[in-house]
Amino acid sequence: MKKSIKDLGDIKGKVALVRVDVNVPLDENKNVTDDTRIQAIVPTVNYLKDKGAKIVLMAHLGRPKGEKNPEFSLAPVAKYMSKVFGEEIVFIPSVEEAKPYVDKLVDGQIALLENIRFYKAEEAKDDDMTFAEELAKLGDFYVNDAFGAAHRNHTSTAKLAKILKPAVSGLLMEKEIRCLSQALDNPERPFTAVVGGAKVSSKIGVLENLLDKVDNMIIGGGMAYTFVKANGGKIGNSICEDDQLDVAKAIEKKAQEKGVKLVMATDVLATDDFSGNGTNKFVKIDEIPDGFEGVDAGPESRKAFAEVLKSSKTILMNGPVGAFENPKFAEGTKAVLEAIVEATKAGATSVIGGGDSVSAAKKFFKAEDFTHVSTGGGASLEFIEGKVLPGVAALDDK
Repeated sequence: MKKSIKDLGDIKGKVALVRVDVNVPLDENKNVTDDTRIQAIVPTVNYLKDKGAKIVLMAHLGRPKGEKNPEFSLAPVAKYMSKVFGEEIVFIPSVEEAKPYVDKLVDGQIALLENIRFYKAEEAKDDDMTFAEELAKLGDFYVNDAFGAAHRNHTSTAKLAKILKPAVSGLLMEKEIRCLSQALDNPERPFTAVVGGAKVSSKIGVLENLLDKVDNMIIGGGMAYTFVKANGGKIGNSICEDDQLDVAKAIEKKAQEKGVKLVMATDVLATDDFSGNGTNKFVKIDEIPDGFEGVDAGPESRKAFAEVLKSSKTILMNGPVGAFENPKFAEGTKAVLEAIVEATKAGATSVIGGGDSVSAAKKFFKAEDFTHVSTGGGASLEFIEGKVLPGVAALDDK
C-alpha cells in the first residue's frame, strides 16, 4: 500500500505540489463541456485546504508536444475551477515565473500552473532530473492525484516523486488503486469480467491477466468476430484481426484449462451501412452475410450476458459490446450496463474501467449506480493487465 495525504502530519502553511488530471474537453469558445475530472479532484483539494496547506496544482491539457501553444492553455480551466471551488484560483503562467506566485499564497489558497506539457522535459524519456529539481523547489511535499496519467513515466507524474518527499497519493488516486486492486486481487465470487472493444490485439494483456482471476468472462464488441472466425464462422465484413486468430484459440484453450466460463455472443445486430441508415437485422454470429458487419450484441446474447452478470458478486467491465456511439447500435451495451446496475443494487461490487466503457456508463447511467467508475483510460487498462504504473510506484510505501 502507498501512503496517502491522510498519512501526513501537520501540513499547515506547507506547500502541496499536486499533480492532477484536469485534461477536460473544451468547446470552440474554450468552455468546459464535461467537468467530471475536475469534480474528481475536489475531495483531495478540499482536504488539503481544510488542513491549511497552500496548494499548487500541476496538470496537462491535450498534447502540445513540448511547445508553448496558447491553444492548450489551462487558463480557461482555472477560470472554470474558480466557479467549482467558489474562490479565485491563482493562475501561474509558467514554471519560470512560479516562485513569486507561490510565495504569495496564503494558507488554504489554490493555484494552478500552466500546462506542464509545454515543457519538452516533462515527457522526456531520459534520466535527467533537472526539470524535476526545478519543480521540487516550488513545494514542501508531493501529492499525485492524477490516476489518469499514472501510467506515464513523466517528470510531474513519476520523477518528481523521487525527489520531493514525502510523496503521497491523493484521495482519488487512493480510491482508484483500492477499488481496482480489490476487484482483481480479492474479489467476492463469482467474479465476471466483461471485455469488449474493437481489437483482440489491444486487449491481449487484459484477457491473459484476467483469465487467472475470473470465474466468467464475457467477450463482446468487435473483438468477438476474431474468435468467431478462428472457429470457422462466417463474419461477413465484420472487423477482424486475421493475425490474432491463433491468439483467440489460445485464449479459449487457457480458459478451458483454468475452468473459466467464456460467454460469447451467439447472435448480433448486423448492418450493411455503418451509419445505421441501411438494412439492420439480427443474425447468428457465425452466419453474418457478405456485405454485412456485426455492430451490436443481439437479444439472445443480451439475455445470456445479463443472466451471468446478475448472478455475479464482483464485476469488472473493460470495453463496450457494440458500437454504442450510434443509438441504433447501443442496445447491447446498454443491456449489459443495466444488468451491472441491477447486480450492484443487489450487493455486487462493480468496477467500470477505462475509456469507452466509462463513456457508455455515463451515457446511460450515473456514476453512483456503480461501485467505482475509473477516471483513467490507459492507466486502468494497464493496471488490469497487471503492469506497474510509474506514477504509483514512485510514491512512498506505507
